[in-house]
Amino acid sequence: MRVSVIGLGYVGLPTAAMLAARGHEVLGCDVNPAVVAAVNAATPHFAEPDLDMLLAAAVQTGRLCAATTPRAADAHLLAVPTPITPEKRADLSFLDAAVDSLIPLLKPADLVVVESTVPVGATERLAARIGAARPDLLLPKRGVPSPRGSLRIAHCPERVLPGAMLRELATNDRIVGGVSEDCAEAAAALYEGFVTGAIHRTDARTAEFAKLAENACRDVNIAFANELSVIAERAGVDVWRAIALANRHPRVAILRPGPGVGGHCIAVDPWFLAEAAPGDTPLIHAARAVNDGKPARVAARVTALAARFRAPRIACYGLAYKPDVDDLRESPAVEVVARVARATGAEVLVVEPYLSALPAQLAALQGVRLAEEAAAREAADIVVFLVAHRMFRRLDAALFAEKAVVDSAGVLVG
Repeated sequence: MRVSVIGLGYVGLPTAAMLAARGHEVLGCDVNPAVVAAVNAATPHFAEPDLDMLLAAAVQTGRLCAATTPRAADAHLLAVPTPITPEKRADLSFLDAAVDSLIPLLKPADLVVVESTVPVGATERLAARIGAARPDLLLPKRGVPSPRGSLRIAHCPERVLPGAMLRELATNDRIVGGVSEDCAEAAAALYEGFVTGAIHRTDARTAEFAKLAENACRDVNIAFANELSVIAERAGVDVWRAIALANRHPRVAILRPGPGVGGHCIAVDPWFLAEAAPGDTPLIHAARAVNDGKPARVAARVTALAARFRAPRIACYGLAYKPDVDDLRESPAVEVVARVARATGAEVLVVEPYLSALPAQLAALQGVRLAEEAAAREAADIVVFLVAHRMFRRLDAALFAEKAVVDSAGVLVG
């Protein structure tokens, strides 16, 4: 098939390379010319194990190329950002722009799949947008068999973990929700070409809801762990030891606390559910408040320690939103570092092995700079662990015996 993948970010690029590896003719589209140039040079613009090899093979065989505008194809996958607004509502402007770029190119029987995470009803909204602009095309309708030659429109939410994307793209079960059953079948046929996990067919609204429920569940469970960490600190209890003991119960599985919640999914998607029923989602709202408030709590602990030193030097370990990636999206660690720098005016040494430069919001702050691990440790009065990168977990706790330590990520836990 000819397949276009619109949005060459953390989801779109691995998906495009995977489809090309399975023999499809793939055009990747992105509005960022630098991303397009990097893809055409077979160079991933973010770090992901083995993506460089898969991308090189796809480009060198001519099965994958990139451009800033889409072309006609048999199937179109939309993997563009769907952030939240300051009012905590879904911003679908990127998705609308992607659809609008496709509308002149669509032809009968084309397949359009939304991989972006969206609020319930967004896929049907997309179908209506296409129908309003192209009354010449037959559009599927919910619960009604699609006539021959109609567009097939579906939602297949991504389910990948940065750091293991290629494996999870292939092996994870996938949910395929069609506007109609015919749409679900058409989308499932495409995904069955590269997914070894089970393909679960359903309607578009259920697929949208299931994806949001997955990430809201994680957010609520992390909030419980984060709340336990706050209580444990006040009670003088080692939260890591307490959780490990509690998890010895056969029906208890408490997650690990941390400095907050980041990433493109868990920190954002619960709001899409709350948007649908704002007065009936107190648990989701409470979990978001707990997790969004954690960076300020960690920063306050560090600031209190800094007050004990005449001219403190603070080493902050990690900026990524999760271990062993370079992804800073919604990272609570970045917020902690910024808060500490502003509150203390101290020299802040940032140790982040996955970055070669600070993000702009930290680079603009006086006294904040990147440093190598050994140099930062030697210079620091206070050490703050924010991300449990593998290389940090390998460090001997004895190296920090003479330091004031705030271990919000459980790096030094045995």
